[in-house]
Amino acid sequence: MLKRITAILMLSLCLSANAVEIPTDAKLDYNQGIDFYKLGMYERAIQSFRSAVTTYPDYIDAYYNMGTVLEYLKQYAEALNAYKQVYVRNPNDYEVIYKMALMSSKIEDYEKAQEYVKLIPQSSPFYQRGKELAESAKLALNLPPQKPLNTPSKIAQYSGVYESLNSPTGVTADSKGNLYVASFSDNSIIKITPDNKRQIFIKSELINGPISLATDGIGNIYVSNYNANNVVRITPQGTASVFVTKVDKPYGLHVEGNMLFITCQGSNTVLRQRL
Repeated sequence: MLKRITAILMLSLCLSANAVEIPTDAKLDYNQGIDFYKLGMYERAIQSFRSAVTTYPDYIDAYYNMGTVLEYLKQYAEALNAYKQVYVRNPNDYEVIYKMALMSSKIEDYEKAQEYVKLIPQSSPFYQRGKELAESAKLALNLPPQKPLNTPSKIAQYSGVYESLNSPTGVTADSKGNLYVASFSDNSIIKITPDNKRQIFIKSELINGPISLATDGIGNIYVSNYNANNVVRITPQGTASVFVTKVDKPYGLHVEGNMLFITCQGSNTVLRQRL
C-alpha cells in the first residue's frame, strides 16, 4: 500500500503542475497524511486526507488514499464512500470501480458489487478480477437469507424511564435495538441493549461535549461535538474519526439519505454534508 500511496503523491504533484493548481493548504494536509501513514498513524493520516478534501473538494488523490487507508483498517463502508468520490470525478478509473465492487462485497452488498463490476470494460486490466468478484457475489446471493438490517426495532415498546444517566443529551438507535446516549459531561457514548444492559460504547479524546447523535443506513453514528466544533463519525465496531471540521458550535443532527444536516448555533446556519 505504501508504494501505491507514494506513487499517487508523485502523480498528484505532476498533475497540479500541468492541470489544476491545488491550494497550498490542501497540499500540506495531503503530504501530512502521507507522513502519518509512513509512521503507522493511520487515523491521523485519514484526518489529514479528509482535511485536504475539505479545502479542495476535487482532490482525487486524497480521496483515493483515504479510501486505501480505510480499506487497510477494514473500515469498508467508509472506504467505499471515499472511492465513490473518486468515481464521481473520474468515472473511467476502473481500478476505483473494482475497489467499489470489492468494498460492497466486504459489507455484504453483493447486488451492488455486481452492478459496479458491470461498469468495467473487457479492455481494462481489472476486468478479470472484477469477473471473479462478481462470481463470488453471485454465489453469496444464493446463501440462505440473513436477517435484514431494517427489521422492526427491538427497543422496548412500553413507557418507562432509563435512570441514572450522566448528563444525557443526544440519543439514537441501531437496527438491532441498541440505544445510544451521549453523555455531555463524561465525553462518552453509552450503549443500552434491549435487555437494559449498559456499557460505555466509546470514550475517546475525539468526543468532546457531545450534544446530538444520528445514525446512517449502515450503522455509523454521528456525534456533534459542541466543545470541539466538529462532528465525529463512529463505525459500528466503535472506531471514531473526525468527519466534519470547523463547525461553529454544532448542535442538532439529522441524516436523510446520503446527506447529514448539522445545525450550527455559533453561525446560525444549517450545514449539509454528503456522507
